[in-house]
Amino acid sequence: MRFFSILRALAVATALLPNLAAADGRTIIVLDGSGSMWGQIDGKPKLEIAREALAEVLKTIPADTELGLIAYGHRSKGACDDIETLVAPAKGTAQAIADAAAKMQFLGKTPLTESVRRAAAELHSTEEKATVVLITDGIETCEGDPCALAQELESSGVDFTAHVVGFGLTKDEGRQVACLAEDTGGQYITADDLDSLTVALQATVISAPEPVPTPEPAPAPPAKLEVNFAPTLLLAPGVAKPEDSTDIQWEIHAKNPDGSTGDRITTEYNTVKSFIEPGDYRLVTLLDQAKLETDVMLTADTLTAPEIVINAARLILHPKPDAAGEESKDASVNISSASGVDTTNYGPSRFYLPAGDYTITGTMGQASVTETITLKPGDLVERDLIIGSGLAVVDGYYVEGLLMENTQHSVEILAAKQTLDGSHDRITTSYGAGAKFELSPGDYIARVSEGGASAETPFTVKAGERVNVSVILQAGVLAVSAPGASEITVFKAKADINGNRTQMAFVYADTLNVALPEGDYVIETKRDGVAGETNAKVTKGERAEVAVP
Repeated sequence: MRFFSILRALAVATALLPNLAAADGRTIIVLDGSGSMWGQIDGKPKLEIAREALAEVLKTIPADTELGLIAYGHRSKGACDDIETLVAPAKGTAQAIADAAAKMQFLGKTPLTESVRRAAAELHSTEEKATVVLITDGIETCEGDPCALAQELESSGVDFTAHVVGFGLTKDEGRQVACLAEDTGGQYITADDLDSLTVALQATVISAPEPVPTPEPAPAPPAKLEVNFAPTLLLAPGVAKPEDSTDIQWEIHAKNPDGSTGDRITTEYNTVKSFIEPGDYRLVTLLDQAKLETDVMLTADTLTAPEIVINAARLILHPKPDAAGEESKDASVNISSASGVDTTNYGPSRFYLPAGDYTITGTMGQASVTETITLKPGDLVERDLIIGSGLAVVDGYYVEGLLMENTQHSVEILAAKQTLDGSHDRITTSYGAGAKFELSPGDYIARVSEGGASAETPFTVKAGERVNVSVILQAGVLAVSAPGASEITVFKAKADINGNRTQMAFVYADTLNVALPEGDYVIETKRDGVAGETNAKVTKGERAEVAVP
């Protein structure tokens, strides 16, 4: 990722300001609370940068500005409906918004389309001008279509504008959300650090200043040709890039006096037939992970049509749990190399890569596979990536036939093989009935625990198959009611060889409900510092209710 200097960030944002609609009327900020905001820029989490920039800008908000805040992905790791209005749009809410952003968690997915839809619906409760400012560091991950939403809102006839601040997005990612702004008359602005994010928020949350008149540039000398630059790209000699949605980027850069690559002047995409001012340039060609720099001399009266051979290969992978299974849309596919390539896609994945040796890692849940591949210039490889995963569904039972239906019990998956100290490595943990785990083929142990009861069941996972695992605790439930008690402690009735009783449960309350193995117990209660004891018996598969007077 390339980071802008402070001066360059300010210059870019200042150039955008004259074209921005003023954020008058009623405005809602939609803030990305997804887990990817923990990613770092210059060693600092993006979420901290976003909070700091937002707090700084909110200090300058006029008191009569009607401003609100919606967040998504901040309460749940996997829910697409995790969208919440933290501050309703009203005057004088700047400090409330800064405080709410400071308390946000950053956990889940990116339902940005539905979040903007909800913000628009809330703003349209009046006839005033409505503005949404979306701050996101990722693209839609909940099957929403931001472009379709933009067209829907624009065609509704209401006075609505959306601005999008892409925080650390790549160019490909930016194009997937920019339409939300462009189709509603707003602006898409990129930000890569604290300074550029602050400037972007000033340009969208605060009314844009009047543009400063600039003198008309001197007219360019008339060109003899309408087109003087028309490059083509080959993966290898005689091998053209296949038709697909991966863009070719043609960057025209200045050349520094020492021969190094200078500032970028312009960028073109895919099929190019353009007129570029005559001069000596550095052409930087980018195709996904492949990059090539070449020199081009452009004149006003000659068509320059360089054939750029980028020496790359295309790799398409279809991640599957097994050879006969369907490809997974959730599996992650990572490609890395000793030369510095490290990129990840999800589901069926297409990569353009420089020729060389690569490590492929596919992951589904806790299951993964790692392979190596050598790609030559012009290779067009498409194949399945067999991750070799199976599905284990674990349920706990008090006794056979009596399902533990609540979500309080823990479900741990342990490696079947013991470590040197006789324990088993924990692989992952979930909670509640019907816990599901994607696992590599092999032997495992499922451990279910609730209260003072616990049991383990070994099981085997096979690739592409589902295994249902039942863990029977041979336990019952003890319900204690002790009105006025400050503490309740449950011990095993039988003391150990040292005369000590094992504590099984404890609460600072006058009621207790706990799962316990079958057996005899002593209930100790405390009222006003005075302890009392009551005997209890728990029968597996049954509920024992004890009232302590």
